[in-house]
Amino acid sequence: MNESADAKGRRLVFPVTGAPADVLEIQSLEPREPGPGEVLVRMCAAPINPADLNTIEGTYGVKLELPATPGIEGSGVVERSHDDGFSPGDAVIFLKRSDTWATHTTVPAASLFKLPAGIDAVQAAMLKVNPATAWQLLHGFAKLEAGDWIVQNLGNSAVGRCVIQLARELGIRTISFVRSEDQFADLKALGADEVLLDEDSGLAKAKELLGGPSAKLAFNAVGGDSALRLMKLLTKGGTHVTYGAMAKKPITLPNGLLLFQDIRLRGLWVTRWVDGATPEEVASAYQKLAGLMVGGKLVQPVDSTFPLDEWKQALARLDAPDRNGKVLFRM
Repeated sequence: MNESADAKGRRLVFPVTGAPADVLEIQSLEPREPGPGEVLVRMCAAPINPADLNTIEGTYGVKLELPATPGIEGSGVVERSHDDGFSPGDAVIFLKRSDTWATHTTVPAASLFKLPAGIDAVQAAMLKVNPATAWQLLHGFAKLEAGDWIVQNLGNSAVGRCVIQLARELGIRTISFVRSEDQFADLKALGADEVLLDEDSGLAKAKELLGGPSAKLAFNAVGGDSALRLMKLLTKGGTHVTYGAMAKKPITLPNGLLLFQDIRLRGLWVTRWVDGATPEEVASAYQKLAGLMVGGKLVQPVDSTFPLDEWKQALARLDAPDRNGKVLFRM
């Protein structure tokens, strides 16, 4: 996009909560001049995340003042800056929700992270949430050493794929449970040590591979029976981390796993981590993740990109049976 900040831009808006296809509308946007400590960013790309859709529906944990523009992550280029840390032309991502389903957005400089040269704008647009979630899963709950095992369900998800790639770089071994054998080869190519069906037969194979419950960490994004299978693979004192609940079923924890295995249950919401960690910790994590992305060692699949004006087509693509990867707006 070559539109300058002086020209009118565009943004998607929802005046009321409801089904995204019913309540979203596109509007002209007069980009707001940044004040002290603020930066005007021209957007390059922004993904459509489940959290964005939940926000529009009014079911997400964070409620916005309406009317509102969606967008919890994305990448862009600085157009004007009233902060010494950023200059026009800097490529950036947003570490906090920043109305990114728009051609421009004006944000506090403290909410931005400056990207290294050579990073792909579409990949960078997906850097904030899934790679950082995977990073914190691997670094925030146990001290892992090369050769240790972790287990996860929903291995074919965006976070699951990032876990596999980051663990590969760390020398951590992974068992990933998935719903279809069609996903085995793809995840093995990413560096997964083992990929198994998320059912009792897969659990039996995992126990055999591990030589009994010996995984240090388990990453759960499903709930229900799938979460329980992960618990049964944890070593004594192992930690089970939930970062999603796709099945919308509660976690059931047998008494014996608490009494005799001392299993610990934790939760992870990456937004809370970003808000609670020190700026140095956050910057260090994103610097390492961005470096891996530049080097092609951390890649998220992209299904398709759409301009903002084609938002209805973009939403429809989310439900396509042959979709393979993220759907993004590309400005």
